[in-house]
Amino acid sequence: MAAGHDQLWDAGPPGTGQRLDKWLYFARLAKSRTVAADLILGGKVRINRTRVGKPSQLLRIGEVVTIALHGRVLVLKVLAAGRRRGPAAEARSLYEVVSPPPGPAAAADPGSRAAGSPGRGEDK
Repeated sequence: MAAGHDQLWDAGPPGTGQRLDKWLYFARLAKSRTVAADLILGGKVRINRTRVGKPSQLLRIGEVVTIALHGRVLVLKVLAAGRRRGPAAEARSLYEVVSPPPGPAAAADPGSRAAGSPGRGEDK
């Protein structure tokens, strides 16, 4: 049943798809659908480089979702429709991460000094 559902969802007529807020919730990118809706309404989510204004925006397989989340930007390719909010492994099967992993500079504390810059008492 799942394969048939996903196949119809992918190749269905215009106007078919899954609500973006539900997909974000099923993919475990938002803790609740309300949080997902707030991210969308706050301008933090894009589909195919276009800002989304409604949580009810339909999302289809193959589209690219860009989301600003927890101080970083994630670029994800939609691989499947969500059917439930399952375990993390199931949620990760809904998308492919397209964005590069954060580099060492991005992982560093924002208040930390750059390597090699003098600190207190080291300016001589």
